[in-house]
Amino acid sequence: MRACCGSNVVRSLGRFLACGVLAFAAVALEGVLTVKIKTIIPVCKVNSVAHRLARAGIATTSSQAGNRESALGAVIDIHTHVVPARLAADPKRDPRWPSIEHSTGDQASVMIAGKVFRRIDTRSWDVQRRLADMVEDGTDMQVLSPMPELLSHWLPPDDAEYLAAAMNDQIAGMIAQAPRNFAGIGMVCMQDVVCAVRQLEKIKALGFAGIEIGTHINGVALGSESLFPVYEVAQSLDLGIFVHPLHPSGMERVGSNAEFAATAVFPLETALASVSLLAAGVPERFPRLRILLSHGGGALTWILPRMDFGWWLGAKGKMTRTPSELARQFWYDTILYDPVSLSFLGNAVGESRIVVGSDYPYTIRQKQPGAFAKRALRSDAVLADNSFGFLGRHYDVATLQATEVPGKSEAGPSHG
Repeated sequence: MRACCGSNVVRSLGRFLACGVLAFAAVALEGVLTVKIKTIIPVCKVNSVAHRLARAGIATTSSQAGNRESALGAVIDIHTHVVPARLAADPKRDPRWPSIEHSTGDQASVMIAGKVFRRIDTRSWDVQRRLADMVEDGTDMQVLSPMPELLSHWLPPDDAEYLAAAMNDQIAGMIAQAPRNFAGIGMVCMQDVVCAVRQLEKIKALGFAGIEIGTHINGVALGSESLFPVYEVAQSLDLGIFVHPLHPSGMERVGSNAEFAATAVFPLETALASVSLLAAGVPERFPRLRILLSHGGGALTWILPRMDFGWWLGAKGKMTRTPSELARQFWYDTILYDPVSLSFLGNAVGESRIVVGSDYPYTIRQKQPGAFAKRALRSDAVLADNSFGFLGRHYDVATLQATEVPGKSEAGPSHG
C-alpha cells in the first residue's frame, strides 16, 4: 500500500513538473516570437503615420525616483536622428546640396539634387512629438544626431561647413527645449580635416558629446592617417565619435534590390570600417577616444574569431593585441532586433560596452529599446550608465511619465 501510494505521489509530481516545464516553454516561445514579430522591420525609411492625438499629459520626475511601471529605471536611447525643420534649396551651392521641402500636414521630404531622397515627417524636429513617442517607448533621454545622409561628406568644404553649422544649431535648439531629455551628437566637415578640427571646438562649446561620421569619408577609409588629427583633437576634447553606415560598398553585388542596403549591406559596411580602424591601430594610438559602432557593430563580432586566428598567423596590421581584445574598446548599440544576437554581442565585447539604441524615427527602428535590451542582457547598466560612459559624463535625466495614455498613431506601411 505504501509503495502504491508512493508511486501515485511520484506520478502526480511528474505530471506537475511536466506541465510546469511545458508552460514555461510555451511562455518562453511566445516571448521570443513576440520579440521577433514586433522588432524586425525591413527598410530604413520613415513611417507614414497620423499625427498623435494627445500631446498633453507628459510629466517629468527625477530619474532617481525609479517608480515607472516598467521598473527599468531611466533609459537613454543613444541612436536617434534629426533633420532641420528648415533647410532651403540654394542654386549657388553644389548640386548635391540637401534641402527640406514641406508638403501637406506633417509631411516633408529631404531633397537632394532636385529629387526626393526620403519622405519624413515632423518627428524629425518636433520636440513635443518626440517626447510623446518616448513615453510610449519607455525612453527618458534621446541622444540626437543628424540623418546620416546629411553628413554630406561629398560636398565642397564650404558647403559642408555651413551645413554642419545648421545641423548643429537644430540639435542645440531641440536640446534647449528639453535639456533633461535630450543630448547631442553633432557633425563637422570631415572632408576638410583642418575645418573639422576647428569645428570640434564648436561642438565642445555647444555641450555636445561628440560627432557622427560615416563609415568612410567619401571613399577615404576611417583608418587613413589623414584623419588622425580629427581623432587626436576629439580625444583631447573628450568627445566621442559615432560611426554610422553611409553609401555602403557592395551594392553592385546585391543587384538592383536597393531596399537591402539598410538591412543586409549596412552591417557589412560597418564591419569594413571597423576593420580599417583596428588594422590601422586607432584603438591603441588613441586609447581614450570613444568610438561607437552603430547597429551592434554590424558583422564585426561575427568575424573577430577569424581575425584573431589570422592575427596569430601574422595578419596583424598595426595591432599589437588581438582584434577581439581591441574590439572591446569600441562601444556598440543594441539595434540587432534579436535577443540571441544581442546576447552574443554582449558575450563577445562585454556588456559594459553596449548602449541602448533605436534608430528613431525610421521604420526600421527598434521599438521599446530599453525593454528589448533588458530582455537580452543581464546588466542594468546598459539602460543608462553605459551611455554615460560613452557620452563622457553623467546627465541629470528626467524620467518621462504619462499622466494619461497618449493617443496611439496608426501603424504605417512596413516599407515606409
